[in-house]
Amino acid sequence: MGLWASERVLIGRYFTDLTAPLLEAGCGAGRATLGLWDAGYKNLTAFDFAAELIDQARSLATTRGAAAIRFLHADATKLPPEICHLMDDKPRISSFKSTTDNCHPLDDKRFGGALFLFNGLMQIPRRARRRAALRHIHRVCALGAPLLITTHDREQNQVERALWRLEALRWERGEQDPRLLEFGDRYFDEAGVGRTFMHLPDRAEILADFASTGWTHTFDALRKTIAPEARAVRDFSDECRFWVAHRGP
Repeated sequence: MGLWASERVLIGRYFTDLTAPLLEAGCGAGRATLGLWDAGYKNLTAFDFAAELIDQARSLATTRGAAAIRFLHADATKLPPEICHLMDDKPRISSFKSTTDNCHPLDDKRFGGALFLFNGLMQIPRRARRRAALRHIHRVCALGAPLLITTHDREQNQVERALWRLEALRWERGEQDPRLLEFGDRYFDEAGVGRTFMHLPDRAEILADFASTGWTHTFDALRKTIAPEARAVRDFSDECRFWVAHRGP
């Protein structure tokens, strides 16, 4: 699928230096990472919590002539500063050769920009842990570096607002799903995928999270207002809100 039209617009607007080292958190199997590579960004490091997805990303990158992309197995909520293969990852692809260039520490202030796309940040349970992820990404980015993320928006339209008012009443009465930890949490059941956790914030929540973790809010908008998307993208992903922030001191 590659980069969405809306992603291409915002990446082109805020990530203007093709030579800058970029970090993608929650890269999955490499959809956006390889899209960045194809768009001319060649200094890429990407990581994901799921080791099997990192294996897939490395394999796909190799077949696409993008083996120079550094893929790491890591947890966004606790990026250590000086450990190669951040979660004791042992590459299971025989063609992958570990070198100083592709297995390196996430040094402080290394990256000129960061991305956490497809609502990846919101798949981390508990607000404190999501804020921890924002702090860790802040730590490894240079002053002024842009951060691009997406989230759902539980206030995006009247229907969503009405549904969440009903959910708020359930929480007030103690009748919410006992699996949920915080208001805004939800589980989605997807055929062939299983049950997926997602936190659906409102705008005020994300603004507060940025402010508390050293990020300066720059831009936000619903995807549909940024660029028209192909049918495949609309079928694959619900409406979401894009956010851009820049690293403060």
